[in-house]
Amino acid sequence: MNTPQNIQLIGNELAIAWDDGAESYIPAARLRAASPSADQRGERDLFGNLHGGSTRTDYPDVRVTAWEPVGNYALRFDFSDGHRTGIYSYDYLRDLSRHA
Repeated sequence: MNTPQNIQLIGNELAIAWDDGAESYIPAARLRAASPSADQRGERDLFGNLHGGSTRTDYPDVRVTAWEPVGNYALRFDFSDGHRTGIYSYDYLRDLSRHA
């Protein structure tokens, strides 16, 4: 697993420099729409039924206001719309930047 060596906001994009020399740029709106939280994606019960989640996929004016590490494997972001749940693993962030 690659780990971030430097994380910065450049305009309205999250920029990550990885330990293997790669760089990722993820627009804040994409990062917010791709939140892996139950609030955004919903949760499945024991029978596989999906409960909750959001059908919204467009967050044009949202900004990243802060972030913090979660263990040695992920980041959690604060967004300007008040959303702050969802743990973005480093692998998930790399994947998001590849498909931006």
